[in-house]
Amino acid sequence: MMIKIRFTAILASCLILAPAARAADKISFGLDWVAEPEYGGYYEAAAEGIYKKYGLDVTIISGGPQVNTAQLLVLGKVDFDITSNAFLALNFAQQHIPFVVVAAGFQKDPDALIAHPGQGNDSFAALKGKPIAVSTDTRASWWLYLQNKYGYSDSQLRSYGFSLLPFFTNKQDIQEAYVTDEPYLVHQATGIWPVVLALPDSGFDGYASLVATSKKLITNNPALVQRFIDASAQGWYDYLYKNPKPAFAAIKQANPDMTDGLLQYGYDQLKARGIVDSGDTRTLGIYAMTNARWASFFNQMVKAGLYDPTMDYKAGYTLQFVDHPHPAAK
Repeated sequence: MMIKIRFTAILASCLILAPAARAADKISFGLDWVAEPEYGGYYEAAAEGIYKKYGLDVTIISGGPQVNTAQLLVLGKVDFDITSNAFLALNFAQQHIPFVVVAAGFQKDPDALIAHPGQGNDSFAALKGKPIAVSTDTRASWWLYLQNKYGYSDSQLRSYGFSLLPFFTNKQDIQEAYVTDEPYLVHQATGIWPVVLALPDSGFDGYASLVATSKKLITNNPALVQRFIDASAQGWYDYLYKNPKPAFAAIKQANPDMTDGLLQYGYDQLKARGIVDSGDTRTLGIYAMTNARWASFFNQMVKAGLYDPTMDYKAGYTLQFVDHPHPAAK
């Protein structure tokens, strides 16, 4: 009895002296569109408990036509967001908005133009002078790059309604697309694969699907930012090179309109085209960014007339949290 009482007393004192388990840090993370395979690394990190392992409680908030997560970030309603492309990152700097990019999710921009086969529209150069439907955002971003490089003019521009109907009804139709989505949908509807002119194949050097946060969070809690980036990178490695099924299930739960076929196609395109893992990421890890790459993109767009050459474009991003090979890297 004496031994049992003594052991119980010691155990009780240890429990009193032991620190309480630390609660996971809550993070809200806004996507720039609805749940799709292009966000698979984040859904993998959530579904597989990777965020939890890093002491994070992450809520993923889908974007879409009615949800502007970039605005939510600026208003302080989310902690991190997906900043769709490098243009938005430099717009932060240009407009002195206190938010910066901390990681590049995509080394290659998935934007593209699609056209019908057999119509002589098989290259970017061949599209000069022909009608092209692009969105308002594109007109103010990579359309300017195409104008400068290939001599396109605004007279070619046609309205883009985020619909493939014009493409299905007009063999001369040329419109913007994502390499991970529209080609598959065209093939499903027509049995024919469209011509896909991927923006990076033209020499365009911008990153895409970047992770952004506030300068305030970077200053006040850099360790939290680092944990979120490291955990998300682990999610991407697991998604791309282990088992994507947990992410697929989570994506379908968040977006019931997502089909198994489109999930698999988007996933396959991410891997085949090296959208997430290629180039600098092979040595610096997923999310890699370099000053040289940012300078190249900035100079491309200075030539296109979008930015003043004296602008401090480096204020739009930081390399503080990337460019260290992740343990999960092959």
